[in-house]
Amino acid sequence: MERREFLGGLTAASLGAAFRGTLGRVAQAASGRQAKRTEEFADGSTIVLVHAAWADGSCWSNVVAPLERHGLKVVCAPIPMTSLSNDATALNWALERTSGPVALVGHAYSGAVIAAVKGERVKSLVYVTALAPDESETVAKVFYRDTASPQQPKMVPDAHGYVWMPDDAFSTALAQKASPEQARIAAAVQRPISVQCIQEPAPTPLWKSKPAWYLVAEDDLMINPKTQRFMAERMKATVRAHPVDHTPMYASPGVVVDVILEAARKTLSS
Repeated sequence: MERREFLGGLTAASLGAAFRGTLGRVAQAASGRQAKRTEEFADGSTIVLVHAAWADGSCWSNVVAPLERHGLKVVCAPIPMTSLSNDATALNWALERTSGPVALVGHAYSGAVIAAVKGERVKSLVYVTALAPDESETVAKVFYRDTASPQQPKMVPDAHGYVWMPDDAFSTALAQKASPEQARIAAAVQRPISVQCIQEPAPTPLWKSKPAWYLVAEDDLMINPKTQRFMAERMKATVRAHPVDHTPMYASPGVVVDVILEAARKTLSS
């Protein structure tokens, strides 16, 4: 009996040691993989995500964690949407909170904003179905360049000069591929945009001196895909086209993440 207990105890101890050793090797390997992902980018590499009209930073909620898992710091920059120059100033303030190289990501209206900042640490620009006016152009000019979709809602400023989006437009035009719940949330958190934002002439855009990537939304009902391709080609951007809607961060976040990572690997690598 004592001999069997001894052998049983010895076996358990041996198995325990072996198990701990295996766990250690697994943890070490996982740590190595994480380190490899982190070392893929230069120290302090940051992705700055800028929301569009009728949105706030929460529109990027499905994109933040996947980018962070690749060792990137992520910041969702808030902009007031009071004028293009005010929004560029707010983005510059957000950039002051970062260190190291930066890739700026703009959605829709904020494509104009990310191109209006000045920063040596900005290494690349990523346009997610975004507007890219040239010097002296307005956002309105490029937005209305081509025929609008019949689903595009009428946008009329209120008595204060701000434009709100009708709640039902989120499920019919802005994010028709998102879940009904997500569309309702987007409508609930929307923030209006001032008419000044789309009427102010743009400064010399940063895309003239920085590499750019453009995600063309082939099923966009807000910005004509033809307009998107025109802007992307004018910028000489790397184009990635997908059958997504105007706000692909909701229904197709992986597509958005892939384009951002492609830009980061090309321009933020260590």
